[in-house]
Amino acid sequence: MSEITKIVFYTQRVEFIKSYGERRDCADQNIPRFIEACGYLPVPLPNISNIVRQMLELMNPAGIVLTGGNSLVKYGGDAPERDEVEKILLDIALQRTIPVYGFCRGMQVIVDYFGNKLEQVQGHTAVRHEISGTIGKLNVNSFHNQACYEVTDPLKILAQSEDGVIEAVCHIQKPVLGTMWHPEREVSFWTQDIQRVRRLFK
Repeated sequence: MSEITKIVFYTQRVEFIKSYGERRDCADQNIPRFIEACGYLPVPLPNISNIVRQMLELMNPAGIVLTGGNSLVKYGGDAPERDEVEKILLDIALQRTIPVYGFCRGMQVIVDYFGNKLEQVQGHTAVRHEISGTIGKLNVNSFHNQACYEVTDPLKILAQSEDGVIEAVCHIQKPVLGTMWHPEREVSFWTQDIQRVRRLFK
């Protein structure tokens, strides 16, 4: 394996453990494994805005991954600190042209950030389905119950499912990409997902 010289930040979900009175940041171990497979050193971010600002100031990530889990508060979620951190990440990433890849909730954050609406959808939880578009034809995993059917500039649709749900978007000028499928949940990471991240974070 070649020496890894660039880091990639990734966000974490928030879980409230009532019996301990704790709000915990956590992530599937396959997320850092996927980032490493793409050729980067994965660094988790806490859902604490002032610490994240300091990390962005002190470190120079090759990219940022906005991960899955937790609905946005405006759509019924209960992790406002995560909403705040991911908005800060997008603000700074766009200012500094740091590439951003968001999957599942991460894509929803991107869609919402640019003023687009999410809706409740059926038949997209714990299934696989076909998608198509300029990204090609793929059979992808699906673990979401909120999505969007249209986006406005500066986002562009890259793929949709047969029922019209948007499954992938990109920014027309900035290095920002979103997919609704989870690349880390494939039994073997897809070469095309790895290549897509490498092209984005180059």
